[in-house]
Amino acid sequence: MYDPTVARLTYRALLGRRRAALLAALPALLLLIATAVRVMDLADQDVAVNLLSGFALATMVPLIGVIAGTGAIGPEIDDGSIVYLLSKPVKRPTIIVTKLVVAVAVTMAFSALPVLLAGFILVGGDQQIAVAFALAALFASLAYSALFLLLGTVTRHAVVFGLVYALLWETLIGSLMPGARTLSVQQWGLAVADEVVASGVRLDADVSLGLAAVLIAVVTVAGTWYAGQRLKVLTLAGEE
Repeated sequence: MYDPTVARLTYRALLGRRRAALLAALPALLLLIATAVRVMDLADQDVAVNLLSGFALATMVPLIGVIAGTGAIGPEIDDGSIVYLLSKPVKRPTIIVTKLVVAVAVTMAFSALPVLLAGFILVGGDQQIAVAFALAALFASLAYSALFLLLGTVTRHAVVFGLVYALLWETLIGSLMPGARTLSVQQWGLAVADEVVASGVRLDADVSLGLAAVLIAVVTVAGTWYAGQRLKVLTLAGEE
């Protein structure tokens, strides 16, 4: 279910100069803000939680997920180069799973690691805040990558729809309609952080850890399966 050649091509596409600069911009900004706050001696638990939840988990992680998830397959479909890949003796599910693994790895590298570093810069190991939010970013990266990879296979406007979900649904609609937060990957990640962080820090996630784990698994498995089905349809369309 994993093809090294497909993986290498996908890594090359995602980590090209232009896309790599986009992926690195938000983590660099997070680390810059964290360093500035620490230098000005303004860092405490509340500041760390607000920055890591309000900026890192709510904005940085989903945007990186959009770039990596849609970029893993969307450009190939748009410019037609996917036809050459589909002509190779590689199973369609293998292509999707491989691209998902690459998208998850890239999203995790550009989100979870900077979140961990920012947390340690702000408060060190205090209350396990840094580790909690890094794990939240890891699990959120999995769901975001599967969701946005799926969007890349079903529409040519995957980036637009990804941004609508990441910025409009999770931020605006989620703040106005509390019930919508149940379908928020951000809240699923926050549930993970809420479980890991020390008891003295309350993050008030809107979903339980059990439900969050089930939803992450469902989105990942179902999204990957359906993306594979869409790729089969695309193959038939190309042959016709």
